[in-house]
Amino acid sequence: MSAASPAFVAPAPAPVPAGATARSTEGRPAPGGRRSRLLALDGLRLLAALMVCVYHYTGRGGTVSESWHRTPSQLFPTLSQGAVYGCLGVQFFFVISGFVICMSSWGRTLGDFFRSRVARLYPAYWVALALITAASLAWPAVTRAVRPDEFLVNLTMFQQPMGAPRVLGVCWTLWVEVRFYALFALLVVVRGVTYRRVVLFCGGWTLAAVLCRTAGSELLDQLVMPDYAPFFIGGLALYLIHRFGSDLLLWGLVVTSWLLGQYTATSGLWHEGAHGGSVRSPYVILLIVTLAFAAVAAVALGWTGRANWPWLATAGALTYPFYLVHEHLGWFVIRALRQELGLAAWPTLGATVTAMLALAWLMYRFVEKPFGPRLKRALKRSRPPGSRL
Repeated sequence: MSAASPAFVAPAPAPVPAGATARSTEGRPAPGGRRSRLLALDGLRLLAALMVCVYHYTGRGGTVSESWHRTPSQLFPTLSQGAVYGCLGVQFFFVISGFVICMSSWGRTLGDFFRSRVARLYPAYWVALALITAASLAWPAVTRAVRPDEFLVNLTMFQQPMGAPRVLGVCWTLWVEVRFYALFALLVVVRGVTYRRVVLFCGGWTLAAVLCRTAGSELLDQLVMPDYAPFFIGGLALYLIHRFGSDLLLWGLVVTSWLLGQYTATSGLWHEGAHGGSVRSPYVILLIVTLAFAAVAAVALGWTGRANWPWLATAGALTYPFYLVHEHLGWFVIRALRQELGLAAWPTLGATVTAMLALAWLMYRFVEKPFGPRLKRALKRSRPPGSRL
C-alpha cells in the first residue's frame, strides 16, 4: 500500500482574518479572531507524510527489501512493528484534506477552485515524474525503467483509471483526491460554498457511500469511494465546526464518519489469522484512526492556537513534494548508501529521510513557489473573451 494526498497538497489559509467576523450566505455568524494561518495543520500534514515514509522504508518488503539487501523487519525489528501502521497516514491525510479543501474553497468560484488545484498539484508532480523516470533509466537495477508511453500518460494524473503503470507509487492517493475535488466542485463549489450546502453534501455522500456497498458496481465504487469518503466527510464537518462553532448535527456527522472510517480502515488493513512481518492489530488501527480525527478536531476547536511556530509553515510547504519523491527516490538512496557505500542501517535511514526533505525544499523553492502562481495566472488569462468559469 502506497500513499499521498493534498491534505499534503493544500496550504491552510484561515477563513477569517484576525479580529474579523464572517457570515455565510445564510447569515450564520462565524467566530472571529482566527489566525491568518492554521499552522498546526501544517505540522499534522508533515507528520502524516512521515508516517507514510517510515512505512515505505521500514514497514514493508518488496523493492525496499532489495534496496536494503535484507528485509526491514530484520534490520529494524522494533521500529518495523510500529511502521506497519504508517500507511494509516493516508487516512490521516484525507481527514486533513476535507478540512483544508472546505476552508480554501470558501468564497471562491468554480474557476478559482479549478485553477488553484491545478496550479498546486501539477508543477511538483511533473518534476517528481521526471526525476523518478530519469533515475529508473540511469539505474534500472533498483526499479524497472519507465517507458516513454508510461511517462507521458502519467503526466495527466489519470493513469490509474486508464490501467497504465504508476511511475509514482504514491499517486494512487492523488487520484482519490482528484475524485474528491471533482465531487465537491460539481456539487458544492459550482453554486457557492455555504454551511447548508456542505452539510447536505456530507449527508448525501455518507448515505451514498453506505448504499453503494450493495450495488455491486465498480463504476459507482469509483465515484463514491466508500473506503475513503468517511475521512473526507469528517474533515469537512470539522471545518464547519471551526468556522461556525459546535452543534449536534455537525458532531453527528463527525462521529458517524469516525465510526464508518474505523471500520473501512480495519477491514482493509487487518486480516484475521494473518502472520508475518505486516501483521496489524485491529485495536491499534482503531486507536490511530481515532487520534487522526481527534488531532483535526483539536484544530477545529481552537485548542492548537499556541502552535504558532514559524517552522510549521516550512513543514507544510515541504509535505507535498516530500510525499511525491520519498518512496521511489528513497529506494535509490538506500541502495546507494547500503550496497555501494556499506553504510549501517540506522545512518542510512536517517540520511535518506534527510535527503528527501532537502530535495522537497528544493522543489518547493525552485518549482512550486515560482511556477505554481505563474500557472494559475496563465490559466486565468487563457479564457476566451466573455467566458466565465
